[in-house]
Amino acid sequence: MLRRHFLALPFAAAAMAQDNPSWTQPFPPHRVAKNLHYVGSRGLASYLITTDQGHILINSSLASSPDLIRGSVEKLGYKFSDVRILLISHAHWDHCAGSARVKELTGARYMVMDADVPEIEDGGKSNFHYGKDASTHYPPTKVDRVVHDGDTVRLGDTTLTARLTPGHTKGCTTWTMPLTDFGRDFTVAIVGSPNVNAGYKLVNNAEYPQIASDYEKCFRVLKSIPCDIFLGAHGDYYGLEAKYKRVQPSGRPNPFVDAEGYKAYVADREKAFRAELKRQQG
Repeated sequence: MLRRHFLALPFAAAAMAQDNPSWTQPFPPHRVAKNLHYVGSRGLASYLITTDQGHILINSSLASSPDLIRGSVEKLGYKFSDVRILLISHAHWDHCAGSARVKELTGARYMVMDADVPEIEDGGKSNFHYGKDASTHYPPTKVDRVVHDGDTVRLGDTTLTARLTPGHTKGCTTWTMPLTDFGRDFTVAIVGSPNVNAGYKLVNNAEYPQIASDYEKCFRVLKSIPCDIFLGAHGDYYGLEAKYKRVQPSGRPNPFVDAEGYKAYVADREKAFRAELKRQQG
């Protein structure tokens, strides 16, 4: 079942911005664990982390997505205007194009990994692969705080750590956070993306010379992260729909606790990367 999810991953390509209906289809908002909630669409993952000092939103998704995200937040009983911090997984339009609108609606501080900041602030025009494709551009958005590998983001009683997992974009970020639910301690990993998109040049890439070594770093970091609750920038990364069907009213057992699924996903994506690298080298 996991392998079927891997093969169906929604690769970021210009045509899919228009043609992937799952990216704009509503999906039931739900609690993942403790103060961590899913508020994205069927195909694009967004997460709300609630605290008594306001909330953190991860991923603004498409330019049209903030209304859907706001509706999901409100269905859970929270105020969208209480979002204080906006984070993203990486600087592709399907995860960050709605950021300008989210900032406008909430006044949230936008925090982005250093290597992705230039793309965010020029609306995707400097992206090494998609920059010349106008259909992938989005409203340029001012970054309020530049984060670096290992930096923490704190709000209320919640602390997230930014882990640089580059390759997919130069600043692709995997967010981790500890939480305690039902008396048990967990580590959450929200994977940015380890995927090699269609058309990516891993060899002799003048726009991104270190892309292959950055992917190598990405997999080293992902394999070093302890992960109990496995999430990602797209629901298909972690089998969102199948797991959601197994959610129990009591909250136990929690289907999103999936350490083995995380390891299998990372191993599968590394295998795919190495096969593509070998093909291009050949």
